[in-house]
Amino acid sequence: MNGAVLRAEGLGKMYHIGIGREKYRTLRDTLVQSAKRPLERIRHPGAGTHSSQEFWALRDVCLEVNEGDVLGIIGRNGSGKSTLLKIFSRITEQTEGRVRIRGRVSSLLEVGTGFHPELTGRENIQLNGAILGMHRAEIRSKFDEIVSFAEIEAFLDTPVKRYSSGMYVRLAFAVAAHLEPDILLVDEVLAVGDASFQRKCLGKMGAVAKEGRTVLFVSHNMTAIQSLCSRAVLLEGGHLIRNGGSAEIVRGYLEDLQGLASQSDVRGRQDRQGSGSIRVVDLRFATAANPDGGAWATGQDSFVDVEYECSASGTLRNVEIAVGIRTMDQARLLYLGSKVVHQDLASVNGSGLSRCTVMRLPLEPGRYSVNVELKQNGIIVDYVEAAASVDVVEGDYYGTGRIWPYGGVLCDYSWSHDQRGDDAAGR
Repeated sequence: MNGAVLRAEGLGKMYHIGIGREKYRTLRDTLVQSAKRPLERIRHPGAGTHSSQEFWALRDVCLEVNEGDVLGIIGRNGSGKSTLLKIFSRITEQTEGRVRIRGRVSSLLEVGTGFHPELTGRENIQLNGAILGMHRAEIRSKFDEIVSFAEIEAFLDTPVKRYSSGMYVRLAFAVAAHLEPDILLVDEVLAVGDASFQRKCLGKMGAVAKEGRTVLFVSHNMTAIQSLCSRAVLLEGGHLIRNGGSAEIVRGYLEDLQGLASQSDVRGRQDRQGSGSIRVVDLRFATAANPDGGAWATGQDSFVDVEYECSASGTLRNVEIAVGIRTMDQARLLYLGSKVVHQDLASVNGSGLSRCTVMRLPLEPGRYSVNVELKQNGIIVDYVEAAASVDVVEGDYYGTGRIWPYGGVLCDYSWSHDQRGDDAAGR
């Protein structure tokens, strides 16, 4: 492999969509069905065919990763990032091409991957070590460090099925990072943890990289990608389209997103996810003081109107809508979801318009990127990343007549003072 620890050649992964999940069958069922199939074809020509569509999550991906590389993998949702890591970790098999890996791989891709829910935290640590090919003595030498990092001492002998998602992720990352894999694969799953634990995880990945081990890191956090990764690759529509230094790749990616967000035609966007039974066709921004302004204002009640159209026959129920606000370099700032405040749409039939109002907008002046999402019964029916951009103009958030451009988000706060005088200060 010429020094490479991981190599993908012409890698592709294809899924069939539109086929319902097949029920479980025994060996006897399979043999009986195989014997009957020729007769069925004679009696009912064309029967048994499925209406399905091929979907290539990855296509013709070629990638080489050397020992000690810290590689960032970026791209919009649905670009194939997670699928690539699942193939590298052998969770799924590629449809075409081949993968060559040298060394043992540890991965943290989804909450629950690699853990047995009925086993305790202690037992899962030992099981994961054994899967990685480690001896008992090696696992024992790392055990206390793993438990301390995960902060689950009180729940060590509790079955992990009773863990919260945060506890699960803490333990999963601690196991993946501390059992000395040659290659560590980490997906965006770290977003489940709290901010302090995310920082701890990023620090640990940096330490793993300094030890000369290889890290592949999928994230939407461009700051983390640039600070942690020396190289990055950009995926789009299942294709690897850029490969180079992380700063250069991130800069190009953000420029692409800014170009998309500057487009006003949400209806015409083809790079969207979901079944499309309901589609967002327009986004409009304004303030209560200036309904036709087309922008938001710091400290003013500001709103976004989301216009949608329903193509499904009949009425759709349990529909939720969300708007995400990010900086132009994709740092998450606000998530405005109807489900969070128990204000979902009771039903959708035809076209409609939903308005989200942000009271006393806490964003400082600048330009922001906007994502929009529709779900029905918890399943995405329309998602458009960088669907629009919104300008926030200056406003007097604090009512003091002064503007304070110190970055990001404003909040209400107060000071109190206890002045003790010269006598108290001299004692």
